[in-house]
This record gives sequence, C-alpha cells and structure tokens, in this order.
Amino acid sequence: MAIVEVTVIPVGTGSTSLSSYVAELQRVLEKQQGIKYTLTSMSTIIEGQLDDIFTAIRAIHEAPFQSGAMRVSTSIKIDDRRDKDSSSEQKLRSVREKL
Repeated sequence: MAIVEVTVIPVGTGSTSLSSYVAELQRVLEKQQGIKYTLTSMSTIIEGQLDDIFTAIRAIHEAPFQSGAMRVSTSIKIDDRRDKDSSSEQKLRSVREKL
C-alpha cells in the first residue's frame, strides 16, 4: 500500500480562487476504485495500490482541462513502504505515541 500527496493547480483560470476546481477533483476521486483519499487544506492524500493511485492522479490531473484550464501543474509525493503495511492513520498514530 502506498500513500501519495498530490496537489493539482490549474494555471490561468482568471481567478485566485481554486475551490471550485478542488471540489471537482474531489468528485472525480469519489468515482475512483481501490483508493482512499483525504482532502487537506493544501493537498489531497491518496492511499491504495500504486496502479490505482496513478489512475486516480491521471483523472484529477485531466479534470481542470475539462473545466477550461489551459495549463495544469500537478505535484506528487509518494511514500511506498514495502516492508510492512502502512497508512496515514498508522503514521500519525506512531508519532502521537512518541509525544
């Protein structure tokens, strides 16, 4: 299982507000199979198998183009741990236990 942080930024939208684009990305993620996702104030965290995650990322990268954006910048950070199962909740729990 991998954990991915992804940020999709449409460029040249004519407004500094991006919340309508973020809302559309969340609607796209709702339709994706095999993933779990969490919206944060700065990005979206996606958990699942890499193939499923990459499919989801492709879908949310394409969404702003379908809404009229002419340029999209997508940043991806991947945590792919293979020695044991991992999740966002497990990672947070591990830190809390040490506090």
